[in-house]
Amino acid sequence: MFRYAVLLGGLLAAPAMAATIDGTNVAFDRIGEGFVRPVEALALPGDGRLLAVEKTGTVRFLENGRPGGVFLDLSDKVSDGNEQGLLGLAFDPQFATSGLFYVNYTDADGDTQIVRFAAGDGTADPASGEVLLSIDQPEGNHNGGWIGFGPDGMLYVGMGDGGGGGDQHGEIGNGQDRNALLGKILRIDPKGSPYAIPAGNPFANGGGAPEVFLYGLRNPWRNTFDGNLLYIADVGQNAWEEIDVVDVTRDAGANLGWRTMEGRDCYPEGTMCVQGGMVMPIHVYGHDAGCSITGGIVYRGQALPDLDGRYFFADYCTGVIEGLRYDNGEATALVNTGESLGTVTAFGTDAAGEMLVVTDDGLVFRMVPAR
Repeated sequence: MFRYAVLLGGLLAAPAMAATIDGTNVAFDRIGEGFVRPVEALALPGDGRLLAVEKTGTVRFLENGRPGGVFLDLSDKVSDGNEQGLLGLAFDPQFATSGLFYVNYTDADGDTQIVRFAAGDGTADPASGEVLLSIDQPEGNHNGGWIGFGPDGMLYVGMGDGGGGGDQHGEIGNGQDRNALLGKILRIDPKGSPYAIPAGNPFANGGGAPEVFLYGLRNPWRNTFDGNLLYIADVGQNAWEEIDVVDVTRDAGANLGWRTMEGRDCYPEGTMCVQGGMVMPIHVYGHDAGCSITGGIVYRGQALPDLDGRYFFADYCTGVIEGLRYDNGEATALVNTGESLGTVTAFGTDAAGEMLVVTDDGLVFRMVPAR
């Protein structure tokens, strides 16, 4: 199942994992190594060079298969807990003209900071940072960290429930408390000063915090848009990992269940709960099959046309790449490649829309046609 491939533009020959998906033979070429706990890989808009976001606070270019020049260095600002640090980066949809981008990190006190920066000439200006939103974190874990622009041009932020175990903060837990910013998907308009509340936010006029767009989440780890659909991978507590899909044009204010539910079951296990009105996950798997879900992307590249529209994800513990198709509200055509790439922390896309996979031990893979 192993083969060797030469890195694009590089000198390093690296093993690649191979699998068959939808009758198509694919390989996962190792195109990079040596990064420090990367949590994201993406292309610099208008430039095409690949960037890796390191949890330790640095965003580096991938050059000749290794960490290269620095795009942004926040290493003196981020906390270093296992689930803390620089956790997400999103480029403004008009980055080519605005030069703006946004990051999600936990600061020296462990609190979440959503910060806007400006970039020019291929690097960021660290002095340009402007804090949009600060959120207190009561514990060191469950910080979420994903940040991304939706099809509406709004900025979405994934927030964990504040950590500890069992959503322990507050009478009903942060996930179900619509006034709390923890345990949510937030939506803000970054064109405000420092941001504005989109008119379509479900609690813009009361009933909850105006930034809240979706609630009932435990620790959403890596989410992705595919058109109007938002795929959310929510890490479970004791039993179930889950994938939720919502349509952001119609599902504002949806309750995704936590801590009333874990997966499709009432929480704690063995209790009774009212599930009416909650959005059920499209896919769950138990802790006999993994320990912590890593959300991925919907493949829209050109190199593997038979995989168009397939959503890929993995588990941090098994490292096995899996996939499904979302059809009429259900997960269909589940596949398991049977191949482990290691401790998978995130997925991404290159400038051509081809799928990237990164691991906690510093590797970057690209899914390609098997040769």
